[in-house]
Amino acid sequence: MRLVAAAALLLMAACSSSATAVATPTPSLPSSPTPLASVPPVGAQRMSGGCGATEIYKGGSLPGWANVNAPSLPYVVATGGLAVGYLFSYPLKAGLNGENKILWYVGAPRNGTTLNAQGHPLGANAPTTMFSKAADSSPGEIYPTGPTAPTAGCWHFNLTWQGGDQHAEVDLLFIP
Repeated sequence: MRLVAAAALLLMAACSSSATAVATPTPSLPSSPTPLASVPPVGAQRMSGGCGATEIYKGGSLPGWANVNAPSLPYVVATGGLAVGYLFSYPLKAGLNGENKILWYVGAPRNGTTLNAQGHPLGANAPTTMFSKAADSSPGEIYPTGPTAPTAGCWHFNLTWQGGDQHAEVDLLFIP
């Protein structure tokens, strides 16, 4: 009888401890935000041709969303690290020639929205320029663009997407 009572006690203890373990809620982990591109990127080489608050880099380590498998391309990291622009045309040329090519990678989902950019010379309000690109390219969150500037110099651009909810700023040098 004692053996049956001891077994019953053990069984009750095992059931109550497993019930306690099941009843204890597991804390949910917060979702991790998009990793931002650091400035300067780890291991990157700084190149000539940067202006304002924006440097031009080559190589180095960028977050997965910003990696293009072309280590020789120069790139810029927008203020805040939420956008990276690969300069397929380097240096950028002033004038409305349409020959400049920048592939923008953005760290926040596009959700089908257009990238809009408005620019002006650094330290001045005029003249202005703008470009936009529909979210019609893939893979990833990319926008291939052909930015122009009517005059040579350092131009400040405000980039927006998701109807303006996402924002990044970059300074780009255009030569004559």
